[in-house]
Amino acid sequence: MTAAPLRSVVLAGGGSAGHVSPLLALADCLRRRDPQVRITALGTSTGLEHRLVPERGYALRTIPKVIFPRRPSAAALRLPAALKGAVDAAGAVLDEEEAQVVVGFGGYVSSPAYLAARRRGIPIVVHEQNVRPGLANRLGARLTPYVGTTFAETRLPHARLIGMPLRREIATLDRAALRQQARASFALAPDAPTLLVTGGSLGAARLNAAFAAAAAELSAAGVQVLHVTGLGKEFVPDLTSSPGGSPGGSSGGSPGGAPYVVLPYADRMDLAYAAADLVVCRSGANMVCEVAAVGLPAVFVPLPIGNGEQRFNAAGLAAAGGCLVVDDAAVTPQWVRATVLPLLSDPARLAEMARAAAAVGRRDADEALADLVGQALAGAAP
Repeated sequence: MTAAPLRSVVLAGGGSAGHVSPLLALADCLRRRDPQVRITALGTSTGLEHRLVPERGYALRTIPKVIFPRRPSAAALRLPAALKGAVDAAGAVLDEEEAQVVVGFGGYVSSPAYLAARRRGIPIVVHEQNVRPGLANRLGARLTPYVGTTFAETRLPHARLIGMPLRREIATLDRAALRQQARASFALAPDAPTLLVTGGSLGAARLNAAFAAAAAELSAAGVQVLHVTGLGKEFVPDLTSSPGGSPGGSSGGSPGGAPYVVLPYADRMDLAYAAADLVVCRSGANMVCEVAAVGLPAVFVPLPIGNGEQRFNAAGLAAAGGCLVVDDAAVTPQWVRATVLPLLSDPARLAEMARAAAAVGRRDADEALADLVGQALAGAAP
Protein backbone atom coordinates (compact mmCIF):
# COMPACT_ATOMS: atom_id res chain seq x y z
CA MET A 1 0.00 0.00 0.00
CA THR A 2 1.33 3.41 -0.98
CA ALA A 3 1.59 5.94 1.83
CA ALA A 4 -0.44 9.13 1.55
CA PRO A 5 1.61 12.15 0.46
CA LEU A 6 2.67 14.68 3.05
CA ARG A 7 0.43 17.71 2.59
CA SER A 8 0.78 19.55 5.93
CA VAL A 9 3.37 19.39 8.70
CA VAL A 10 3.79 21.45 11.86
CA LEU A 11 7.34 22.01 13.15
CA ALA A 12 7.50 22.98 16.85
CA GLY A 13 10.50 24.65 18.39
CA GLY A 14 12.06 27.98 19.13
CA GLY A 15 13.50 30.33 21.68
CA SER A 16 17.10 29.92 20.56
CA ALA A 17 19.04 29.37 17.36
CA GLY A 18 19.79 25.83 18.58
CA HIS A 19 16.13 24.92 18.02
CA VAL A 20 15.33 27.21 15.10
CA SER A 21 18.27 26.29 12.84
CA PRO A 22 17.49 22.55 12.54
CA LEU A 23 13.78 23.37 12.25
CA LEU A 24 14.48 25.57 9.22
CA ALA A 25 16.89 23.01 7.76
CA LEU A 26 14.16 20.36 7.86
CA ALA A 27 11.61 22.80 6.43
CA ASP A 28 13.93 23.54 3.50
CA CYS A 29 14.49 19.82 2.90
CA LEU A 30 10.77 19.02 2.92
CA ARG A 31 10.13 21.90 0.54
CA ARG A 32 12.87 20.67 -1.83
CA ARG A 33 11.21 17.27 -1.89
CA ASP A 34 7.72 18.69 -2.49
CA PRO A 35 7.25 22.41 -3.10
CA GLN A 36 3.50 22.00 -2.47
CA VAL A 37 3.73 20.75 1.12
CA ARG A 38 2.31 23.19 3.69
CA ILE A 39 4.90 23.88 6.40
CA THR A 40 3.89 25.70 9.56
CA ALA A 41 6.27 26.57 12.38
CA LEU A 42 4.93 26.69 15.93
CA GLY A 43 6.81 29.06 18.22
CA THR A 44 6.55 32.00 20.58
CA SER A 45 6.26 35.71 19.97
CA THR A 46 9.54 36.46 21.77
CA GLY A 47 12.06 33.89 20.50
CA LEU A 48 14.38 34.10 17.51
CA GLU A 49 11.83 32.19 15.47
CA HIS A 50 9.62 35.30 15.43
CA ARG A 51 12.14 36.89 13.05
CA LEU A 52 13.95 33.98 11.43
CA VAL A 53 10.99 31.85 10.36
CA PRO A 54 9.13 34.53 8.35
CA GLU A 55 12.45 35.70 6.85
CA ARG A 56 12.90 32.16 5.50
CA GLY A 57 9.45 32.25 3.92
CA TYR A 58 7.52 30.00 6.31
CA ALA A 59 4.33 30.65 8.25
CA LEU A 60 4.75 31.09 12.01
CA ARG A 61 1.94 30.44 14.49
CA THR A 62 2.55 31.41 18.11
CA ILE A 63 1.29 29.97 21.37
CA PRO A 64 1.94 30.98 25.00
CA LYS A 65 5.33 30.08 26.44
CA VAL A 66 5.14 27.42 29.17
CA ILE A 67 8.11 27.25 31.54
CA PHE A 68 8.37 24.15 33.72
CA PRO A 69 9.56 25.23 37.20
CA ARG A 70 12.37 23.07 38.57
CA ARG A 71 11.39 23.63 42.22
CA PRO A 72 8.22 24.39 44.19
CA SER A 73 7.06 27.95 43.62
CA ALA A 74 4.05 30.08 42.78
CA ALA A 75 4.80 29.41 39.11
CA ALA A 76 4.52 25.68 39.79
CA LEU A 77 1.01 26.20 41.15
CA ARG A 78 0.02 28.00 37.97
CA LEU A 79 1.57 25.37 35.69
CA PRO A 80 -1.50 23.12 35.13
CA ALA A 81 -3.66 26.00 33.90
CA ALA A 82 -0.83 27.47 31.81
CA LEU A 83 -0.05 24.11 30.23
CA LYS A 84 -3.70 23.44 29.43
CA GLY A 85 -3.97 26.82 27.74
CA ALA A 86 -0.86 26.16 25.65
CA VAL A 87 -2.02 22.64 24.70
CA ASP A 88 -5.39 24.00 23.63
CA ALA A 89 -3.70 26.73 21.56
CA ALA A 90 -1.36 24.20 19.94
CA GLY A 91 -4.30 21.92 19.22
CA ALA A 92 -6.16 24.73 17.50
CA VAL A 93 -3.17 25.26 15.19
CA LEU A 94 -2.97 21.54 14.38
CA ASP A 95 -6.68 21.48 13.55
CA GLU A 96 -6.60 24.62 11.42
CA GLU A 97 -3.53 23.49 9.50
CA GLU A 98 -4.85 19.93 9.17
CA ALA A 99 -1.46 18.68 10.32
CA GLN A 100 -0.54 15.13 9.37
CA VAL A 101 2.72 15.04 11.35
CA VAL A 102 4.15 17.11 14.21
CA VAL A 103 7.93 17.43 14.46
CA GLY A 104 9.32 18.84 17.71
CA PHE A 105 12.79 20.21 18.36
CA GLY A 106 12.43 20.96 22.07
CA GLY A 107 11.94 24.29 23.77
CA TYR A 108 8.92 25.98 25.26
CA VAL A 109 6.35 25.08 22.61
CA SER A 110 7.22 21.44 21.95
CA SER A 111 5.59 19.93 25.04
CA PRO A 112 2.17 21.47 24.26
CA ALA A 113 2.55 20.42 20.63
CA TYR A 114 3.38 16.83 21.59
CA LEU A 115 0.42 16.60 23.96
CA ALA A 116 -1.99 18.14 21.48
CA ALA A 117 -0.80 15.79 18.74
CA ARG A 118 -1.07 12.75 21.01
CA ARG A 119 -4.65 13.70 21.90
CA ARG A 120 -5.53 13.80 18.17
CA GLY A 121 -3.64 10.69 17.13
CA ILE A 122 -1.28 12.72 14.92
CA PRO A 123 2.15 11.07 14.43
CA ILE A 124 4.98 12.72 16.37
CA VAL A 125 8.65 12.99 15.40
CA VAL A 126 11.23 14.25 17.92
CA HIS A 127 14.66 15.66 17.16
CA GLU A 128 17.08 16.28 20.05
CA GLN A 129 20.05 18.55 19.38
CA ASN A 130 22.07 18.13 22.59
CA VAL A 131 23.77 15.24 24.35
CA ARG A 132 21.61 15.95 27.40
CA PRO A 133 17.96 16.20 26.32
CA GLY A 134 15.63 18.79 27.77
CA LEU A 135 12.32 18.20 29.51
CA ALA A 136 10.20 18.67 26.39
CA ASN A 137 11.98 16.03 24.35
CA ARG A 138 12.17 13.62 27.25
CA LEU A 139 8.37 13.83 27.26
CA GLY A 140 8.06 13.63 23.48
CA ALA A 141 10.29 10.57 23.20
CA ARG A 142 7.86 8.63 25.43
CA LEU A 143 4.99 9.40 23.07
CA THR A 144 6.49 8.19 19.78
CA PRO A 145 8.90 5.65 18.30
CA TYR A 146 10.25 8.27 15.86
CA VAL A 147 13.13 9.92 17.73
CA GLY A 148 16.26 11.29 16.07
CA THR A 149 19.36 12.44 17.96
CA THR A 150 22.36 14.51 17.02
CA PHE A 151 24.87 12.71 19.23
CA ALA A 152 25.36 9.00 19.85
CA GLU A 153 25.67 9.65 23.59
CA THR A 154 22.10 11.00 23.90
CA ARG A 155 19.89 8.73 25.99
CA LEU A 156 16.22 8.80 24.95
CA PRO A 157 13.66 6.06 24.36
CA HIS A 158 13.56 4.92 20.71
CA ALA A 159 16.58 7.09 19.82
CA ARG A 160 18.35 6.69 16.51
CA LEU A 161 21.44 8.67 15.54
CA ILE A 162 20.83 10.91 12.52
CA GLY A 163 22.98 13.99 13.24
CA MET A 164 22.11 17.70 13.12
CA PRO A 165 20.07 19.04 10.20
CA LEU A 166 22.15 21.85 8.72
CA ARG A 167 21.41 24.79 6.47
CA ARG A 168 22.04 23.90 2.85
CA GLU A 169 24.78 26.52 2.46
CA ILE A 170 26.68 24.82 5.29
CA ALA A 171 25.93 21.23 4.31
CA THR A 172 27.24 21.80 0.78
CA LEU A 173 30.17 24.08 1.68
CA ASP A 174 33.52 23.48 -0.01
CA ARG A 175 35.88 25.55 2.17
CA ALA A 176 38.90 25.26 -0.11
CA ALA A 177 36.99 26.29 -3.22
CA LEU A 178 35.52 29.37 -1.54
CA ARG A 179 38.55 30.44 0.50
CA GLN A 180 39.78 33.26 -1.71
CA GLN A 181 36.30 34.66 -2.36
CA ALA A 182 35.49 34.44 1.35
CA ARG A 183 38.61 36.24 2.48
CA ALA A 184 38.12 38.98 -0.07
CA SER A 185 34.53 39.48 1.08
CA PHE A 186 35.76 40.22 4.62
CA ALA A 187 38.69 42.40 3.45
CA LEU A 188 41.20 39.79 4.60
CA ALA A 189 44.54 38.98 3.01
CA PRO A 190 44.43 35.97 0.65
CA ASP A 191 47.27 33.92 2.13
CA ALA A 192 47.72 34.78 5.82
CA PRO A 193 46.79 32.34 8.63
CA THR A 194 43.21 33.23 9.51
CA LEU A 195 41.42 32.93 12.84
CA LEU A 196 37.65 33.16 13.29
CA VAL A 197 36.42 34.17 16.76
CA THR A 198 32.71 34.06 17.48
CA GLY A 199 30.45 33.80 20.49
CA GLY A 200 27.32 33.28 18.43
CA SER A 201 24.54 35.75 17.81
CA LEU A 202 24.72 37.09 21.37
CA GLY A 203 28.51 37.20 21.57
CA ALA A 204 30.72 35.94 24.39
CA ALA A 205 32.24 38.50 26.76
CA ARG A 206 35.14 36.22 27.73
CA LEU A 207 36.20 35.64 24.12
CA ASN A 208 35.71 39.27 23.16
CA ALA A 209 37.89 40.56 26.01
CA ALA A 210 40.71 38.04 25.62
CA PHE A 211 41.13 38.45 21.87
CA ALA A 212 40.71 42.23 21.95
CA ALA A 213 43.58 42.43 24.41
CA ALA A 214 45.75 40.16 22.24
CA ALA A 215 44.89 41.85 18.93
CA ALA A 216 48.22 43.64 18.52
CA GLU A 217 50.24 40.47 19.04
CA LEU A 218 48.10 38.43 16.67
CA SER A 219 48.48 41.09 13.99
CA ALA A 220 52.22 41.43 14.53
CA ALA A 221 52.61 37.65 14.24
CA GLY A 222 50.95 37.73 10.82
CA VAL A 223 47.69 36.14 12.00
CA GLN A 224 44.59 37.86 10.65
CA VAL A 225 41.37 37.69 12.66
CA LEU A 226 37.69 37.76 11.76
CA HIS A 227 36.01 38.52 15.09
CA VAL A 228 32.20 38.31 15.28
CA THR A 229 31.44 40.00 18.60
CA GLY A 230 27.65 39.97 18.83
CA LEU A 231 25.42 42.95 18.15
CA GLY A 232 26.29 45.99 20.27
CA LYS A 233 29.58 44.48 21.46
CA GLU A 234 31.84 45.70 18.68
CA PHE A 235 35.18 47.34 19.47
CA VAL A 236 37.93 49.07 17.54
CA PRO A 237 41.03 46.84 17.76
CA ASP A 238 44.18 48.56 18.97
CA LEU A 239 46.95 47.02 16.90
CA THR A 240 49.61 49.27 18.40
CA SER A 241 49.28 48.45 22.11
CA SER A 242 52.00 46.65 24.01
CA PRO A 243 51.68 42.96 24.98
CA GLY A 244 48.96 42.50 27.55
CA GLY A 245 47.55 45.98 26.93
CA SER A 246 43.85 46.59 26.76
CA PRO A 247 42.12 47.50 23.51
CA GLY A 248 42.39 51.15 22.62
CA GLY A 249 40.95 53.44 20.08
CA SER A 250 43.32 53.05 17.15
CA SER A 251 41.57 52.05 13.95
CA GLY A 252 44.72 51.25 12.02
CA GLY A 253 47.35 48.56 12.27
CA SER A 254 51.07 48.58 12.73
CA PRO A 255 53.05 48.60 9.44
CA GLY A 256 53.01 45.13 7.93
CA GLY A 257 50.58 43.79 10.51
CA ALA A 258 47.78 41.42 9.57
CA PRO A 259 44.16 42.67 9.48
CA TYR A 260 41.87 42.37 12.49
CA VAL A 261 38.28 42.63 11.24
CA VAL A 262 35.48 43.15 13.77
CA LEU A 263 31.82 42.52 12.88
CA PRO A 264 28.72 42.54 15.11
CA TYR A 265 27.35 39.52 13.25
CA ALA A 266 27.96 37.56 10.06
CA ASP A 267 25.05 36.96 7.72
CA ARG A 268 27.17 34.49 5.74
CA MET A 269 28.67 32.07 8.25
CA ASP A 270 29.48 29.76 5.35
CA LEU A 271 31.93 32.38 4.07
CA ALA A 272 33.30 32.91 7.59
CA TYR A 273 34.00 29.17 7.85
CA ALA A 274 35.57 29.14 4.38
CA ALA A 275 37.86 32.06 5.24
CA ALA A 276 39.16 30.52 8.49
CA ASP A 277 41.93 28.07 9.27
CA LEU A 278 40.77 27.80 12.90
CA VAL A 279 37.74 28.90 14.89
CA VAL A 280 37.50 29.72 18.61
CA CYS A 281 33.88 29.62 19.76
CA ARG A 282 31.28 28.29 22.18
CA SER A 283 30.21 24.65 21.82
CA GLY A 284 26.50 24.85 21.24
CA ALA A 285 25.31 21.74 19.44
CA ASN A 286 24.69 23.53 16.16
CA MET A 287 28.16 25.11 16.14
CA VAL A 288 29.86 21.80 16.96
CA CYS A 289 28.02 20.05 14.15
CA GLU A 290 28.59 22.80 11.60
CA VAL A 291 32.35 23.04 12.07
CA ALA A 292 32.66 19.25 12.06
CA ALA A 293 30.64 18.94 8.85
CA VAL A 294 32.77 21.51 7.02
CA GLY A 295 36.05 20.18 8.44
CA LEU A 296 37.09 23.33 10.29
CA PRO A 297 39.51 22.86 13.23
CA ALA A 298 38.07 24.36 16.40
CA VAL A 299 38.88 25.41 19.92
CA PHE A 300 35.65 25.16 21.90
CA VAL A 301 35.06 27.17 25.07
CA PRO A 302 31.92 25.67 26.66
CA LEU A 303 29.50 28.09 28.28
CA PRO A 304 30.09 27.60 32.02
CA ILE A 305 26.42 27.63 33.04
CA GLY A 306 23.39 25.36 32.77
CA ASN A 307 23.72 21.59 32.96
CA GLY A 308 27.13 21.43 31.32
CA GLU A 309 25.66 20.35 27.98
CA GLN A 310 28.11 22.39 25.91
CA ARG A 311 31.08 20.42 27.23
CA PHE A 312 29.29 17.15 26.43
CA ASN A 313 28.43 18.40 22.93
CA ALA A 314 32.11 18.73 22.06
CA ALA A 315 33.34 15.55 23.76
CA GLY A 316 33.01 13.20 20.79
CA LEU A 317 34.72 15.58 18.37
CA ALA A 318 37.52 16.17 20.88
CA ALA A 319 38.04 12.42 21.32
CA ALA A 320 38.35 12.09 17.53
CA GLY A 321 41.04 14.80 17.45
CA GLY A 322 39.02 17.41 15.57
CA CYS A 323 39.00 20.08 18.28
CA LEU A 324 40.36 21.29 21.60
CA VAL A 325 38.12 22.04 24.60
CA VAL A 326 39.18 24.81 27.00
CA ASP A 327 37.58 26.03 30.22
CA ASP A 328 36.00 29.47 30.03
CA ALA A 329 38.13 30.73 32.93
CA ALA A 330 41.32 29.76 31.09
CA VAL A 331 40.63 32.06 28.14
CA THR A 332 42.89 35.05 28.73
CA PRO A 333 45.22 37.14 26.55
CA GLN A 334 48.09 35.02 27.87
CA TRP A 335 46.28 31.85 26.75
CA VAL A 336 45.80 33.33 23.28
CA ARG A 337 49.57 33.90 23.04
CA ALA A 338 50.53 30.52 24.50
CA THR A 339 47.99 28.26 22.76
CA VAL A 340 46.21 29.87 19.83
CA LEU A 341 49.23 31.48 18.16
CA PRO A 342 51.33 28.27 18.13
CA LEU A 343 48.37 26.28 16.79
CA LEU A 344 47.87 28.71 13.91
CA SER A 345 51.57 28.42 13.03
CA ASP A 346 51.31 24.60 12.73
CA PRO A 347 49.66 23.84 9.35
CA ALA A 348 50.28 20.10 9.70
CA ARG A 349 48.38 19.90 12.97
CA LEU A 350 45.54 22.04 11.61
CA ALA A 351 45.27 19.76 8.57
CA GLU A 352 45.13 16.70 10.83
CA MET A 353 42.39 18.31 12.95
CA ALA A 354 40.45 19.22 9.80
CA ARG A 355 40.53 15.61 8.56
CA ALA A 356 39.42 14.32 11.96
CA ALA A 357 36.56 16.81 12.15
CA ALA A 358 35.30 16.02 8.66
CA ALA A 359 35.37 12.29 9.43
CA VAL A 360 33.01 12.86 12.38
CA GLY A 361 30.79 15.47 10.74
CA ARG A 362 27.60 14.62 8.89
CA ARG A 363 26.05 16.67 6.09
CA ASP A 364 22.85 14.75 5.31
CA ALA A 365 20.95 14.84 8.61
CA ASP A 366 18.19 16.97 7.09
CA GLU A 367 17.47 14.19 4.61
CA ALA A 368 17.57 11.56 7.37
CA LEU A 369 15.09 13.53 9.48
CA ALA A 370 12.82 14.04 6.46
CA ASP A 371 12.91 10.26 5.94
CA LEU A 372 11.84 9.82 9.56
CA VAL A 373 8.90 12.17 8.95
CA GLY A 374 7.90 10.02 5.99
CA GLN A 375 8.08 6.88 8.09
CA ALA A 376 5.92 8.44 10.80
CA LEU A 377 3.33 9.48 8.23
CA ALA A 378 3.25 5.96 6.78
CA GLY A 379 3.20 4.33 10.21
CA ALA A 380 6.30 2.36 9.26
CA ALA A 381 8.40 0.71 11.95
CA PRO A 382 11.43 2.90 12.71
